[in-house]
Amino acid sequence: MHRYAKATLFLLAALLAYTIAKSKLRRRRNNAKAAALGCQSPPVFRSKNLLGDSVLRESMRATEEDRGPQFVADTMDSCGPQCHTVKVPVLDYELLCTRDPENCRVLFTSPDFDISDTRQASWMPLLGKGIFTSRGDTWKHSRTLLRPQFARDMISDPNLEEEHLQNLYARLPADSSTGWTDTVDLAPLLFKLTLDTSTDFIFGRSTYSLKEDGANTDKNGQEIDHHFNEAKVWIDKRGALAKFYWLMNSKEFKGHCDSIHSFADSIVAERLAHNKNSQAAEKPQSLQQTGGRYCLLSELAKETQDARELRNETLHVLIAGRDTTGCLLGWVFYFLARHPDVYQKLRTAVLAQFGEHQADFRALNNFNYVQWVVNESLRIATVIPLNERRAQRDTVLPTGGGPDGQSKIFVPKGTQVLIPLYGMQHRKDIWGEDADEFRPERWATRRPGWEFIPFGAGARKCLGQQFGRQEVSYIVSRFCQKYDRIENMEQGDGRIRLHHAIENRSGTGVQIRLHEAKHSTQP
Repeated sequence: MHRYAKATLFLLAALLAYTIAKSKLRRRRNNAKAAALGCQSPPVFRSKNLLGDSVLRESMRATEEDRGPQFVADTMDSCGPQCHTVKVPVLDYELLCTRDPENCRVLFTSPDFDISDTRQASWMPLLGKGIFTSRGDTWKHSRTLLRPQFARDMISDPNLEEEHLQNLYARLPADSSTGWTDTVDLAPLLFKLTLDTSTDFIFGRSTYSLKEDGANTDKNGQEIDHHFNEAKVWIDKRGALAKFYWLMNSKEFKGHCDSIHSFADSIVAERLAHNKNSQAAEKPQSLQQTGGRYCLLSELAKETQDARELRNETLHVLIAGRDTTGCLLGWVFYFLARHPDVYQKLRTAVLAQFGEHQADFRALNNFNYVQWVVNESLRIATVIPLNERRAQRDTVLPTGGGPDGQSKIFVPKGTQVLIPLYGMQHRKDIWGEDADEFRPERWATRRPGWEFIPFGAGARKCLGQQFGRQEVSYIVSRFCQKYDRIENMEQGDGRIRLHHAIENRSGTGVQIRLHEAKHSTQP
């Protein structure tokens, strides 16, 4: 027994020595290559403990306290006012973190960078292979399959939005004598709204999760809202652990994923069976000819009959259509409730432009003030506060190295680079001393560049960003027509809480009450 113990200790010591030696050789090689390329090191934010995980622990603690995006920005600020790129050693590896627009341009456009293995592995149990989780030829195939669908005018359907918006209004009854609704947390209702509109658009069948009477509802669909929320909590934790994502796994997580898969699989199977039974029938008319609604699944099924591929790609679109749009809507109303002057200005502009009539999406795209409000909400709250890329080969970033931060940085193959969009969109040297203030008017003269990329950029830029912005603009304009006042009803210290679960949600919800415009009496 003693002999085995000694052998085990010897092997462990040998492994440790090998790891240390390999690390030193790798560092020496990287330093030599960096020098040859004229690169210099960025500031290093070192761990405060021997294990080397203090930064990871502090980051996870900040996320639990709903201040994760601020923690990253504050940490970078602590390295110096001109520090916008840092190297962060974590356990046995190093990563880079940059909020420099010029570096972001390279990260999103250079073939030297792509999404990391961590992102793929964290999301794969829920979404499978698809446009958000794939690289190389697999990603190109997904992009080719989906991109033409979002280039079509027919996907912009105000009538689809209106049907589900009326269901939302039914959840916000107003007192007949005062015109005020009860205090309500609008956030979960907005997620139900975007779930209903997204499933209608993607599958041609809505979950109708906003309906309270059960009419026209899919009971399985009613539960999807819950399963998505819970599954994404697990995915967020897996992503935070980076290469150690596999430590965050459970039957609970698998159960949520299985429920979502079953929901989508049944609809896909029904669609494929319908197509098969219709093959011998007369060629169906187009959507334009029939006046029918656009259905993403039906269009994709014309290109592929692979049930797993159809499930994966539609779930990828659903996760974006529901969550990012629901988050953005929540933040818009969160800020409007705290800035009643902005709401009144927006309402006045909407009524002057559209009266009480539904606005079409094209007109809303060109309606400046609503776009300014949307942009400012995206900038302040940053729906996707943290993006990332991985070096596919040894390469460089153009800036951030050396004492003045102006030298190139060497990026070894396999290095993960974090892109804190929140930190970049709150830089006072870019946005001014009022960078932390909600002021839509700043967009009157600003033409954003790489310092404002809330939907990503380059080849992987979100395909549905225009569709999402149109949905948000439409719903906000309709609220302005129906309600003449929106009032913040949140209790507490008023601190903005950035609840980061992939997307950035308000940690306190959207606690408001609304006043219907047809009532003139005061509360």
